[in-house]
Amino acid sequence: MATVMIVDDSRTMRKMLAGALKQAGYEVVGDAGNGEEALKLLESVKPDLITLDITMPVMDGMTALEKIKERDPSQKVIMVSAAGQKDKVIGALKIGALDFIQKPFDEKTVLETVNRILPL
Repeated sequence: MATVMIVDDSRTMRKMLAGALKQAGYEVVGDAGNGEEALKLLESVKPDLITLDITMPVMDGMTALEKIKERDPSQKVIMVSAAGQKDKVIGALKIGALDFIQKPFDEKTVLETVNRILPL
């Protein structure tokens, strides 16, 4: 079973993503509320994919992405962005994110994006 870690400062977004992914057959191996928590969690879980929000307190998604890619250049990451963050999304793709999901999102779009990167 493919594994996913969800990183978003909104507990509601984490629950929504986790619910959609679990229902589709993915295993959610952890979630974090900011980039710093995500990096600590990565020491104990090795997800096949990380969904990473761009705007978060403590450590934002761009900084976390850079640190994740330094540790493991092959780590698969999908960025989650709010409308109006096109420049940051482009920057994240240049750093090594494989795709992005724009908020607000629907379950179908999330699953199509995740399935492209991480087929079940």
